[in-house]
Formats: sequence, C-alpha cells, structure tokens
Amino acid sequence: MLNRRQLMGWLSATGIGTAAFHRALAAQATTAQEVTVDMVRQAEWISGIELTEDQRVQTATGLTRTLQDLEALRSFDVGYDSWPALKLHLQPGQPSRESKPEGLNDSLPVDAPDSDDDLAFLPLRKQHDLLRRGEIKATYLTQMYLDRLKKYDPQLKFVVNLTEEVAMVKAAQLDDPKSRRLRTFSPLTGIPYGAKDLMAYPGYPTTWGAPQFSQRVIDHKAFVLEKLDAQDAVLVAKLSLGALAMGDKWYGGPTRNPWNIEQGASGSSAGSASATAAGCVGFSIGSETLGSIVSPSIRCGVTGLRPTFGRVSRDGCMALSWSMDKLGPICRSADDCGFVFEAIQGKGGVDPSVVDVPFEWPHLVDFKKLKVGYIQGEQDVKDREELQILRERGVQLVPIQLPKDIPTWPLTTILFAEAASQFDPLTRDGIEEGLNSWPAIFRRSEFIPAVDYIRALRIRRRLQERMQELMSEIDFFVSSGGDELLITNMTGHPSIAMPSGFVENGDSIQPQSIQFVGRLFDEVTILNAARAFQQETDYHLRRPPLVSKQQD
Repeated sequence: MLNRRQLMGWLSATGIGTAAFHRALAAQATTAQEVTVDMVRQAEWISGIELTEDQRVQTATGLTRTLQDLEALRSFDVGYDSWPALKLHLQPGQPSRESKPEGLNDSLPVDAPDSDDDLAFLPLRKQHDLLRRGEIKATYLTQMYLDRLKKYDPQLKFVVNLTEEVAMVKAAQLDDPKSRRLRTFSPLTGIPYGAKDLMAYPGYPTTWGAPQFSQRVIDHKAFVLEKLDAQDAVLVAKLSLGALAMGDKWYGGPTRNPWNIEQGASGSSAGSASATAAGCVGFSIGSETLGSIVSPSIRCGVTGLRPTFGRVSRDGCMALSWSMDKLGPICRSADDCGFVFEAIQGKGGVDPSVVDVPFEWPHLVDFKKLKVGYIQGEQDVKDREELQILRERGVQLVPIQLPKDIPTWPLTTILFAEAASQFDPLTRDGIEEGLNSWPAIFRRSEFIPAVDYIRALRIRRRLQERMQELMSEIDFFVSSGGDELLITNMTGHPSIAMPSGFVENGDSIQPQSIQFVGRLFDEVTILNAARAFQQETDYHLRRPPLVSKQQD
C-alpha cells in the first residue's frame, strides 16, 4: 500500500484536500496494530495471492494504514437500525425549485469571428447559431478543432487517439443539404467534442490510460456517446486519463495544464479538462469517482459539472467504483454544461443505477426564493465575490456546518474494495506496469474484511441521511474546498466547479476556483447560479498563456 508521502501525492492528483486528510488522520485512533511482513506472509492464503518479499513490505505498511481506517469505522456506533447504502438515493428524486424555460435563441445573432482562435473559444450558443444559419460549416469547425488538437498535443499530451475519419464523415453528412433537411437541428449539432478514453467507441481503441489496453478495441458504443451521436455532435478525439482513472499520468506521459505546462492537468479527466481549456474541443465528457471532474476543472480553469449519481448512464464505460462513478460535461461555461448535460442525462444501456428525472436547458430559477448555504471560514462574507453576486441576485445566505462526527475519510474503504474487485484479474496475474499506484492499493484491498466493507456502507447510509437533512433546509451550498468533496461523492450530490480568479506565481498563472453543491437531481439550480456568477465575471473567458502566446 502507499506510504503517507505517496498517498498525499495520490490525493493531490485526484483532487482530495490533503489538509482535510491530515485533520482526519489526527482525529483517528492510533491504537491500531502494526502489521508486520510475517503477518502478511501468513495471511496470504486468505486472499489467494502470493506476494514477493518487496510486495509484502509494501503491503504491511499499507495494511497498517488500513487497520487505522477500519478501527475508525468500527468505533462509530452505527446501531442496529442502519441499512447499508445498497441503493444510493434515499428517495426517487428531489425536483428543482420553481423554474421557467428560456428560449435558446433569445440572444442576438453573431457574426463569424475573424480568427479561428476566437471561433474555437466561442460559446456553444454562438457556435450553434453560426452553424444553424450556415455562417460556418460543420466540416470547417471539425477540421479546425482537429488541427488544434494536433498542434497542442505535443506539449499537453491530451490525445490518446484522434477519431478523425468518423468525425469528418459525420461533419460532411451534416453539411449535405439533402440530409440536413431531414435532421432536427439540436444545440449540439455539428459541435466537435472529446471523450475521456474510458468510454467505448467502435473502431477505436478504448485504453483506460493503461499500456495493457493500448490496442484493445471494444465493439460497443458507450451509451453516453450514443446519445451525443443522436444529437449530431461530432466526436473528434478519445482524450487522456491517468491509468485506470488515477491522476494525470497515462502510458503516453503526463497530461499538462495549459495554464502552466510544467504542471500536470490533475486527474483523472485530465485530457478532457486540458483540451477544453486550450480551445481544442467545443466541449468534453469526463467522469468522477472522487474528484476526477472537479479537480482537473479547478487545475485547468474550466467549468465542470459532476451530476447527481445516477443521472447519466455508465453503460460502455470503465467501472472503478460501481457505487460512486459518475459521468459529466467539462466545458468553458456553465451555460455550455447545461446544453451538454441535457443531451446526455437519462436512462439507457446496461446501468441499473440510472433514473429518469426531467431536465431542460435553458431553464431559469427565481433567485429570490433560494436559500444558499456557506461554510464560515477565515474570509468574511463581504469579501467573497461569489457570495456577494448571489446576494445581489436576491438569495438568502445561510451559514451551515457539514457532518463532522461521521468518519468520512475511512469510507474510501468502499472505493478501494470495489476497485480491487473490478481489477482483481490484474492483481492475480501480477500486472503492474504503468498502473500508477493502483497495484499496491489493489493488493492491500484484498485483505479488507467483508464485514467492514458492509459496515462502511452502513455508515455511508448515515452520512446520506445527515446530508439529506441539511439539503432540505437549503437549495445549494458554496463549497469551501474541504471534506465536502469526499462527502458529496459518497452521497451522490451534484457539484459544479468554475474559475473564480487567477494567481500569478513567477512566470506561471494558476486558476482559482469555486464550487456550488446542489440538492439531489437539482442540477438546474446550481447551473443557474454558476451562470449568474459568470455573467458578472470574465474568469471563464480568459485563455491560457500557451494559446495566447501562439496567437501573438
């Protein structure tokens, strides 16, 4: 298992707050027994795997840490009345607050930009308008994005495989006047996009970022990509992810942040965030288990929506944790996220967790009827730009506290146990090359008792109940970047991350970010709140230095 330094690196790469993790460690019991190499050797028969001596040393260290987690879970009085979180949602769905539809074409028509750089960063509404009116052709837009992917990939390493052939065929069909008349022109018609390479698409490798699968072609189309095909969006690339959805390092190298190419893009939807930030796709699709949409969106200064668990079908996608994985859009604005989310949400394919709850975009909400929670910190409310913008829109600000008496970080036992089960064949075959830190995690997770896995699910159920109580009093809350990333991934609540400023550090620029966390199945409210913030600021419109320098 990982030592503490390695674990900190993993947490950073996946977007988990290390300060919060240290607080959790300090609060944990320290009486857990130290696991020795000899203990591991004697217990190998339980897991049915035989380790090398080096692996025994590594596993002993990791199991000592695991015992601390299990002790924290065992010390929590879960009672006799707590069911495990076998079904994640406590009710069929919470409908959004009162809202009303907004016309897609309410804004004035736009002229085609003078430069391809400006066209590449144009919002989806405006690209849609230009395509619908015939001001630009789908083939031109598609070729432009393919050219940009080829131009910036050598520096950013975000492309696993281009899908150029199928993209140009699709774009040409959309430009054909005869076939175009037969089509319903949707907001995504003709818009080129990229998909995280854990989503299968026939005719192209689906690599999961791992060298063992670099040539593996799955003859199945992920349902989310099938839905986008039905909307006539144009897939131009399979984008990078850290091996088996960990961090930003894949077999092609680490994916880079366009704002600072010396820095990784964070993970694991690294390629999706990096390509979107660099203006190399109109939008992208990522996935999150424990920070993999939110973290790279923060790092790369883009807008990422992590939907409610069960809103988007995962059929045809790599599973890391069946009870935690979620798919969502990574775009340059909240408005763009709304259009993409409308296209991909809903039942379909083989995914028993998916539920149908109505969603339309654009859809407005009445801010004067909203209660917005915030977690008090060192910064005063009057100094927090996002809170002041929301207050000016008429919301009522309410200080809140997230559950603190439930052992949250040890609940990662659920993730590790499910991931180890999914990739058990790799562990038993001794396959480690290019898999980042997963092999050590998989090995030590073979020793997690089933009783403690179920106990963690029961504690997770308690956490769900507590968050349900909190969210019944507010419409959404503004994240402070603490334990809420883990908490809300465990409870399935939706979240949207967006840039909120920039910090200069020598020659580099680092985007800053805020996140709005919503009620279950109420993406429309946090999307509206994020759009309101972006209507008053221009952070989401700024372009990375890499792109700006090459423009000059």
